[in-house]
Amino acid sequence: MRTRDKTVYTLLFIICSVGLYFGLTDENFFNKTYAQEDGLVEYSTAIMLFSISILCLYRLFTIQKGKTMTWKIGTLLFALLFLFGAGEEISWGQRIFNVASTEFFIENNAQGETNLHNLVVGETKINKVIFSQLLMVVMVLYLIVSPILYRKQEWFKKLANSFAVPIVKWHHTIAFLVATALVATNTADRTWEVYELVFGTLFLLIFIAPLNQYIFKKG
Repeated sequence: MRTRDKTVYTLLFIICSVGLYFGLTDENFFNKTYAQEDGLVEYSTAIMLFSISILCLYRLFTIQKGKTMTWKIGTLLFALLFLFGAGEEISWGQRIFNVASTEFFIENNAQGETNLHNLVVGETKINKVIFSQLLMVVMVLYLIVSPILYRKQEWFKKLANSFAVPIVKWHHTIAFLVATALVATNTADRTWEVYELVFGTLFLLIFIAPLNQYIFKKG
């Protein structure tokens, strides 16, 4: 494990631990200051996600020569996915630039904001179904199951490499499990904001130096 990873993990541990302390002792401070809307935690998450998107685009434009079409498609899709995540995190800059929501979002968004993850369909929040429950399933599959399959199954290894899917190292998985335990213990309403920052930071580390880093070398 590199010094960079150790430093980042230490910072994440401190962030989660401090958040847990305030979440259990002063929930009002945690919700309205520590993990507040448009606060440091939320903007940091957006920066992490945006950085991953930029990294993917950089790779796409600098090392695509000699790469397969599936590699290019996978890299582009990841760039778009994390750009979407960064935009959603800050409601596409709506509050930053003081842009009013359209009538559709005012009527169908739980917070009246221009984003998809707070949309309400009937009585169901999209955020709860897709961006919480489904996302957690994806996280478990990616951070726990995929590294096992990559090491054990040749077909999965070829498929992942073909579509430029960065594979996690075991220290990434361990960091995810530790952070999950810390965040899950926090009973505050906005504890998910801290979890999102953990996800964003972990994914940036994974994309920078994955187990299969050789697929991101120039051909």
